[in-house]
Amino acid sequence: MQKKTTQLLMGNRFEITLEAKTEKEVDFFLKHAVEEIQRIEELLSTFKPNSQTNLINENAGVKPVKVSDETFSLIERSKKISKITDGYFDITYGSIDKKFWNFDTSMTELPDEDLARKSIALINYKNMELDAEKKTVFLKNKGMRIGFGGIGKGYAAEKTKILMKSLGVKAGIINASGDMSCWGIPENGKPWTIGIAHPDFADMPFSTLETTDLAVATSGNYEKFVMIGGKKYSHTINPKTGFPITGLKSVTILSPNAEISDALATPISIMGIQDGLALINKLKDIECIIIDDENAVHYSDNINFE
Repeated sequence: MQKKTTQLLMGNRFEITLEAKTEKEVDFFLKHAVEEIQRIEELLSTFKPNSQTNLINENAGVKPVKVSDETFSLIERSKKISKITDGYFDITYGSIDKKFWNFDTSMTELPDEDLARKSIALINYKNMELDAEKKTVFLKNKGMRIGFGGIGKGYAAEKTKILMKSLGVKAGIINASGDMSCWGIPENGKPWTIGIAHPDFADMPFSTLETTDLAVATSGNYEKFVMIGGKKYSHTINPKTGFPITGLKSVTILSPNAEISDALATPISIMGIQDGLALINKLKDIECIIIDDENAVHYSDNINFE
């Protein structure tokens, strides 16, 4: 039988769908799925005063902080993704001075270039020192902060999928506010139907595909943006300029791993169509769909829904 639970976890709406032989069994699996996501939230949250993330941030410019193997590995992988994306993915993004950016109706103009540069002055993954032997993380400059907003949901979805499979769950979907990971074939014998988010209507799919063992993540400006001078600015800030990005409505990444899909969606949207697709086409088993402001659809080399 198939059963679903929807809960607010990590500040996001998680929808977990699992299959098992009996209701008792599926309830057991759902309980453990929710507990796994709650465990990861305790580990990574910047809102939990005792989280390892907060300890790292509080000791920025002061001293290295010893963390768990799990936290260290995630930060280490995050740094590798930063290198691959030339710094457009950067977990030190938590250092941004947010007072310049309020993506609501009160924001009527962009800050000048000097203020924009000031807002991103502390963002630089190269100033994050990792000691693999001691499992310590050190942010070299005071005021630096890390945050897992660009990878945390995907990481939680991936870890939960791995746990469910280890417990014997043959098929399921973890949907973390649109970052989805699915595995197995449902009991009806048909693959899962996954919706690709529509850039203009968040609750409607732009396209669907039948698949299994796939992770999908979308970064778009349909939820948070501001109009200034008739131009639409996304809430996504380019960490190299301090300005919000324009020109794209959404970027969807498809890969076998939810952490990877989540981590690549935002940097590809910042890099833009040409550079973003060029990078994706170099990576194995990762595909991309980009929709620009004119509603033109751009695909990586190995997919085409038209």
